[in-house]
Amino acid sequence: MSRQSPAWFDQQYNNRARVADSVEILDRWAKASKLVREQAPCLLDLAYGEAPTERLDVFTTHVPNAPVMVFLHGGYWRALDKSDCSFVASSFVDEGAMVVIPNYSLCPHVSMERIPLQLVQALAWVWRHAAEHGGDPSRVVLVGHSAGGHLATMLNCCDWKSVAPDLPHHLVKGVLSISGVHDLSPLRQAPFLQQDLKLDADAVRRLSPALFPAPEAPVYAIVGAQESDEFKRQNRLIRQAWGRRVVPICEEIPGCNHFDILHELADPQSRCHQLARRLLELRWYSALL
Repeated sequence: MSRQSPAWFDQQYNNRARVADSVEILDRWAKASKLVREQAPCLLDLAYGEAPTERLDVFTTHVPNAPVMVFLHGGYWRALDKSDCSFVASSFVDEGAMVVIPNYSLCPHVSMERIPLQLVQALAWVWRHAAEHGGDPSRVVLVGHSAGGHLATMLNCCDWKSVAPDLPHHLVKGVLSISGVHDLSPLRQAPFLQQDLKLDADAVRRLSPALFPAPEAPVYAIVGAQESDEFKRQNRLIRQAWGRRVVPICEEIPGCNHFDILHELADPQSRCHQLARRLLELRWYSALL
């Protein structure tokens, strides 16, 4: 298989085909997430905009003025839903963080350009309303997986004052990009994606975080050691683009593929979870009280 052939790009980026039990993993996510929504204190489907997809779930904690983790789901901007990822909230809520999981519209029903604009509004909602639900709007951290990693790093570059004058200059305090796609140009060569994403060269330039000037808030970039060479390259690329000062963490997580790396995020004992805790400045576990 030629390294630059369409089949090669599909092989590198089609994670559902690469991971033999991906269907079973996604089913476990959905079932675990349903259980979390039934048992955890939460407010579901709060509107941050007018479109039916512009809704978010808030998982509250007993700790006052809690840091806020906003989790952005993956699915290549064309699949999955916030309800598939509620399971990531449980351990962080127990440890004293508020967790917000927004939805966004999916391609091809909207263009990729629309999605980050929606999430800008979601984060503006978080800053304006976090305190009503026990969160500290001055401590907002973004965690994104796959396409969500792309969106999180992109949002880290937002000029929030240009969005609305009431927003702070530095709304985002840190980003954890998990298996993020930081350069969109290879996706134009992957037939399984391009039909829905319809990327052109101009869109790649406008939407690739690795081509943006480096932001101020830190980015931790991690990827599974069992992921494709391209996903590992995408992980390294954001440090190459923005430097060690902005990207102090750039690691491969042993034993993880593109999907089960999210299990690490939910596991309080894992490196992935501890990195998120560091960004959130969580210093204690409620279980010890």
